[in-house]
Amino acid sequence: MTIHPHPPWPYALLDTTAHRPVPFRQFVLKVHGRCNLDCTYCYLYQGPDHGWRERPARTSERTMRRTADRIAEHVRTHGLDAVRIELHGGEPLLTGPDPVLAYAAAVREAVDCEVTATVQTNGTRLTAAALDRLAAAGVRVGLSLDGGRAAHNARRVDHAGRPAWPAARAAAQRLAAHPRSYAGILCTIDLAADPLDVYRSLLALRPPGVDFLLPHANWDRPPPGIRRQPPGRHRPAPTPYGDWLAAVFDAWWDEGRLSTRIRLFQEIAGLLLGAPSRAEAVGLSPMAAVVVETDGAIEQVDSLRSAYEGASETGLDVFRHPFDRALRHPGVAARQLGERALAEECLGCPVGKVCGGGNYVHRYAPGTGFRHPSVYCADLERLVRHIAHRLERTSRAAR
Repeated sequence: MTIHPHPPWPYALLDTTAHRPVPFRQFVLKVHGRCNLDCTYCYLYQGPDHGWRERPARTSERTMRRTADRIAEHVRTHGLDAVRIELHGGEPLLTGPDPVLAYAAAVREAVDCEVTATVQTNGTRLTAAALDRLAAAGVRVGLSLDGGRAAHNARRVDHAGRPAWPAARAAAQRLAAHPRSYAGILCTIDLAADPLDVYRSLLALRPPGVDFLLPHANWDRPPPGIRRQPPGRHRPAPTPYGDWLAAVFDAWWDEGRLSTRIRLFQEIAGLLLGAPSRAEAVGLSPMAAVVVETDGAIEQVDSLRSAYEGASETGLDVFRHPFDRALRHPGVAARQLGERALAEECLGCPVGKVCGGGNYVHRYAPGTGFRHPSVYCADLERLVRHIAHRLERTSRAAR
């Protein structure tokens, strides 16, 4: 295992001395470190961090067992009554369901608390037999799609350039017939796709929920449709991602909010009504997720890899270190500090406590780290204000 020196400056401006760690409750466990797809926008394989090439393609049984023991240790240390494990890749079903089932079984055998297990897949290897075995083991399945039509998924192709959509659509149809195993759909926003068409096409796949994701970007590498500019500069317009999401919100609010969850919208609505956040995309609740790589390395969330090479690394691994060591890592501490980790501009913003500065990785700028507003700042403000106005109108109409 190669550990790249972690630059000290991304967290240098944060005072973490008074940090009271919040234990991990979500463990992202890498089953495979390779993927059968070659998606054009993938931050993991197309981004600046190529550390995946140095790691084993598949997690060994020894690593699985040691990780399970470390999770059990963490559960005992903090008296946890439940944890979540997310079986990830690459593509976790690359060689079928056996490694996923073995990892889930190892954790459940070791841990003395409730364990919720989910596998996140591109769907291309989710055969009927694989789904039956996952369902029998109580492992739910989440799909990653860019919409419910072939055109929406044009960027999701295999290494020979062949479309992934036919197999992914078949997987969605299988999951729709097994609703207890269907965890939902993750969808990365593509501005070139009509928002209402994407939304309604996804509903046709009958997921219990959809999570719309902003493309991972930062001040150095802005997302499509946003011009590069100095970090933190407020831009009231344009707001292409805010507009896209606001259009979907209106359709969801008027047509389908009682039948299909959309996590981002529910989180923002809850925050506006005074509830705590449960997702890293918005709000100020402490991050409580950690990653274990195929070689046993303990890392921060994968999205940090879109910032710079080595951004997710901690220098720790399950063979030598407990998860409590990761809780003291400055990068983990920074994501548990709440308002104390926000930029000055966010502290004075009227929607700052709702958007929470946005996804942590979207705040990054070279040389100055993560203490900036999100590169999606204006888009988030547009969406938060739009949802607030809709809630207010609904409240007035109900009186």
